[in-house]
Amino acid sequence: MQHHNKNRKFGRERKVRTGLMRSLAHNLILGERMITTEAKAKSIRPYVEKLVTRAKEDTVANRRHVYSTLGNDDAATTKLFDEIGPRYNERKGGYLRIVRVGVRNGDAATKAYIGFV
Repeated sequence: MQHHNKNRKFGRERKVRTGLMRSLAHNLILGERMITTEAKAKSIRPYVEKLVTRAKEDTVANRRHVYSTLGNDDAATTKLFDEIGPRYNERKGGYLRIVRVGVRNGDAATKAYIGFV
């Protein structure tokens, strides 16, 4: 039984799962919206929302934290601090929206649209 374990594993080992989260976050930040499975969308939402909260205050410590969390990604870190963070200065949370859009043909997985509000 998996009591008190909300983390999804996606059938991957820890390092591969970390890479998946970084890749999803990178694509979401640069594209500002994407379609993925519902489970991945639900997992990536708190990951990115914490980064946006950090990006609202542009300090060296926050930049270094976001930079290392995204796996030393210059483009995503810059966009997060220059465009996305200031956009949500007045908002206290809930920067992302998840909307179900149907099922995938191959394996009937539920697809979801995730994007910034």
